Amino acid sequence: MPSLFDHSLTVDADSIDVNRHASNIAYIRWMQDAAVAHSAAVGWSGEDYLHEGVGWFVRSHQITYLAPANEGNELVVRTWVDNFRAFRSLRKYEFYRAEPSGEQTLLAMAETDWVFVNLATGKPQKIAPNVLNAFSINQ
Repeated sequence: MPSLFDHSLTVDADSIDVNRHASNIAYIRWMQDAAVAHSAAVGWSGEDYLHEGVGWFVRSHQITYLAPANEGNELVVRTWVDNFRAFRSLRKYEFYRAEPSGEQTLLAMAETDWVFVNLATGKPQKIAPNVLNAFSINQ
């Protein structure tokens, strides 16, 4: 199973803020979309988590912006799991814009600290071995 996962998207008009570039909220939405798609790709869909009575909740996000994304840009959100701890996991992201030359421009780097939670109690729960085994770590 590959440790890096690429999630493609096109920046739509709803993602643009008053400064005429992609908003901070759009980046967070794209981070979540990429994480969910990666999880589903390794066999853990939202329904699978619900069936097991667990889920991932955000503890914190951090984003460093390097260049803007604009409406119509084709982006790739590259994501990977950086580490697992007993109840938490750090996931990292890189946002790339496809250029007409065929090259890619790095627009932003980000990370999310996720907490594994028991849905019945609302409390952190040790990450199940079958979840741990589904993901490769890329540091």
